[in-house]
Amino acid sequence: MHILITGAAGMIGRKLTERLIVDRALNSQPIDKLTLLDIVAPARPAGFSDHVKIRAADLAAAGVAEKAISERPETIFHLAGVVSGEAETDFDKGYRVNLDGTRALLEAIRAAGGGYKPKVVFTSSIAVFGAPFPEAIPDDFHLTPLTSYGTQKAMCELLLADYNRRGILDGVGIRLPTVCVRPGKPNKAASGFFSGIIREPLAGLEAVLPVADSVRHTHASPRAAIGFLIHAAGLTREQLGPRINLSMPGVCCTVAEQIEALARIAGPKVAARIRRQPDELVARIVSGWSERFDAQRAAALGFTAEASFDDIIRAHIEDELGGKIA
Repeated sequence: MHILITGAAGMIGRKLTERLIVDRALNSQPIDKLTLLDIVAPARPAGFSDHVKIRAADLAAAGVAEKAISERPETIFHLAGVVSGEAETDFDKGYRVNLDGTRALLEAIRAAGGGYKPKVVFTSSIAVFGAPFPEAIPDDFHLTPLTSYGTQKAMCELLLADYNRRGILDGVGIRLPTVCVRPGKPNKAASGFFSGIIREPLAGLEAVLPVADSVRHTHASPRAAIGFLIHAAGLTREQLGPRINLSMPGVCCTVAEQIEALARIAGPKVAARIRRQPDELVARIVSGWSERFDAQRAAALGFTAEASFDDIIRAHIEDELGGKIA
């Protein structure tokens, strides 16, 4: 099997690549080749190097998508995108990368012809939903995004569903909850503080909290997110039915409950490294996001996440800190 990963240099892309190389198979089919594409060259993974092609290119640029699928990868994980905060502050870039890049990829698949119909797993977002919300968002809740990022993701969901309906590809879109705790340096996502208030204190650093402790949100670890992607790639058209875009499960909690979990696991001195500094833009963006999901379809299809935020913190300590806290 040949697998293409767009956005492969990002955190999720790197972790998905690592998982696929360890497994050496997807859906019980051996992986013969990986193509890793991003605007900057993804790092070449250790092992499996003879079977990995690295490409640094802008998916929205002319000819890039066509070249990316020229060798007809059977499975495409489409992760490339501009994150929420950046999409909101840079309108043109958000639409070019998130919408135009996706459309270019789907059109390249359509133009390939010859019976080519790859599995396309698209990472959408809970930002496709907008207030006012019910207590828990059901699977059939309408898409009324309140940010440019959410609008771009919703438009891509509709495109994916239409290309799937037309038989051009075999698609599935997964709406990720906020992935937490993200390793490495902060990115421009408005949701970045959810990870920062855990990651930095655990590393012995101060963290800035730009919103109120009462803010409630749904999270899943990077480990769970990779599990979602792998599982989604194995779902059939018959299992999915006509509604191919799914909200993923996660742990719903307030910022205060996040901090309490951090104190339980790492101690009050670590939790005390969080400094409150309100940010109106971040607070406004986050206020338009959904809080809790009733992800019945995803659960019925076998998607699983952590049971508590404590489990999410433990996963970060195990996977990124070698089981040690600074």
